[in-house]
Amino acid sequence: MYDAASGPSIGGYGEMLFERTASRRQDGVATSTAPRADLLRAVFYIGHKFTPDLLFNSEIEFEHAGVRDEAEVAVDPATGEGEAELTGEATVEFAYLDWRMTPALGVRAGKLLVPMGLVNEQHEPPVFLGARRPESERVLIPSTWSGAGVGLYGATPSGLEWRAYVVEGLDAAHFDAARGVREGRQAASQARFTHPALTARVDWKGTPGLLVGVAAHTGDAWQRDLPPGTSLHVRTTLLDAHARVTWRGLEVRGLFAHASIGDAAALSDVLGLTGTARLAPRRSGGYVEASYDLAPRLSPGAEWSLAPYARFESLALQQGAAAANTDPSLARTNLTLGLAAKPHPNVVVKADHELRRDDARHGANRWNVALGWLF
Repeated sequence: MYDAASGPSIGGYGEMLFERTASRRQDGVATSTAPRADLLRAVFYIGHKFTPDLLFNSEIEFEHAGVRDEAEVAVDPATGEGEAELTGEATVEFAYLDWRMTPALGVRAGKLLVPMGLVNEQHEPPVFLGARRPESERVLIPSTWSGAGVGLYGATPSGLEWRAYVVEGLDAAHFDAARGVREGRQAASQARFTHPALTARVDWKGTPGLLVGVAAHTGDAWQRDLPPGTSLHVRTTLLDAHARVTWRGLEVRGLFAHASIGDAAALSDVLGLTGTARLAPRRSGGYVEASYDLAPRLSPGAEWSLAPYARFESLALQQGAAAANTDPSLARTNLTLGLAAKPHPNVVVKADHELRRDDARHGANRWNVALGWLF
């Protein structure tokens, strides 16, 4: 949309995933999980450029090949987490107006992508490494994450870029121990705006091949009426530091994220959470990953690429919780080793093996093969 000269524009991306979970967990218990194939996403961009400085941009997403029935129980075979949910989903991922008031300053309003992490704003499969998005950018930063709001953005000639928005807050009534704030996303669907949130990001891109930045999101996440005599201040804050370096076929990416939930104990009481289901006041984790394109070595001038990659990830999802309320399966490390082939810069086939470990010894290794495209 941003590169279109004028008028309407269409585009899209998608990803198909095949997964096979190991027959046994770390502790030797059988997983009994059948291999699965899933059209994770088929996404279409629709936009219109009214003038060179004013445009509309949107993304319409169909997940898991669309909605076919009311609900079924879906369980992640690698973590054992699950719930009854729709078999598929059709959503408007974002839809906003963007007016660049001056070359250095613009305003956006509508349903906006929250500007956190390396994946949330650029979540197309040919862009990120791995057949799956990093777990840190699913259970800490709940990508894809968007919400109703308005804000400003800008850039300087030296390479400093920034964004700052006021958006709908998270809804703490849907927080849980395993997924943290993920189910608290309101996604501009009749969103409660009792307590809006502030979110901002600053990146440095002044050196070719280098991106370094920080991002934050903060706000009171309790959006509902409280039981009589109850006081809650669920200030929920997410912070991240991220970096990406590309140099002569080498790409290195890294992220560290931290989340805090105010009044976590009182919130757990209001939600009726007990034992290991109680919310912890803090969660943190991150990853470092790297890939190297072998194609220039194998065939100088090649228009295709062939890149082995590796990712190491560590997550501590119940920091500050009492020992009796701690679930050891929520302290995890993942090592992913894979290979990505691109016959075109916007078409990718990725195959990798995840070595998943946790303190409960419930981790189950997994093979993944993904097909992705972007146009």
